[in-house]
Amino acid sequence: MVAAITRQAPLASWAILVDQWVGRPRLLAERGLPDSHLTIVRALASRVLRSGDDLLLPRLSDGVPAGPRGAGLGVALQCRGRTSAALVGLASRAVARRPEHVDDACEAVRARLESLTLVLDSALRIERAEALSVTDDLTGLYNARFLAEVLRRESKRAQRTGRPLSVLFVDLDDFKRVNDAHGHLAGSRTLVEVARVLRRSLRESDVAVRYGGDEFALVLPDTDEAGGRAVATRVRERVATRTFLSRDGLRLRLTVSIGVATLVGGDGSGTRLLQAADSAMYRVKSSGKNAIYVAPSVRSSGGPRARLETTR
Repeated sequence: MVAAITRQAPLASWAILVDQWVGRPRLLAERGLPDSHLTIVRALASRVLRSGDDLLLPRLSDGVPAGPRGAGLGVALQCRGRTSAALVGLASRAVARRPEHVDDACEAVRARLESLTLVLDSALRIERAEALSVTDDLTGLYNARFLAEVLRRESKRAQRTGRPLSVLFVDLDDFKRVNDAHGHLAGSRTLVEVARVLRRSLRESDVAVRYGGDEFALVLPDTDEAGGRAVATRVRERVATRTFLSRDGLRLRLTVSIGVATLVGGDGSGTRLLQAADSAMYRVKSSGKNAIYVAPSVRSSGGPRARLETTR
């Protein structure tokens, strides 16, 4: 489809991006788009999706900070009264003035893609509904319902490939004091900030879950014990050094207790792995908090290897 439009329009590259409701627009398809121009395309798509109007920049540098030479065109693809996708094109040369018939060209593109836009919008709505069913309302992380599914899937994959799988169980230390001293609203905002720290500490392939209350689980595919310990250390240090709710003038400091468990050799279940990480976390709680405990590897053979790690 993008290829067909490229033949009709004299632009060097085209891309279709969809509205994800939150976050950056998602690149769905492209033709001739260099990786270096993806940020520019996303910026143009965001403007189109936000305004619902077509966008023409005769000179990209006039509308995009540090934009490259050339011109840009964004076509709003609408369905059911909202703009659900954008078709963005880039030209290698800037133009002196607005080309004639550009509005007619945009309408022609919209007409050509009308049926596809309807199908795409329906698929996005289904995807959004499914995402909400497995997402924690407060933090935006996955919920415990999704954790069971991802553990089942990743443990089976680990068994099939022999690749390691690690799980971290993270608990905020003395979080009740935040609610007692500053109220549950402040506590909720703190959990949102903690979730942001966790998300930024992981790879795209990792999964962050709010298990319940102030407990979180992190699923790390293709990650051995050393890798799990490294992620735990990074999370612990980032939480400990961050000042929470500074915008509200509270400047709260927190620590976490983290249990680490690793499935090696593809032997063991996801449920057993989570239980091992949970038990490891409680070992930290009983030993003074603000530390990391590495549980014995989940496997059928070999002796246990467990240790408590702290820099208190």
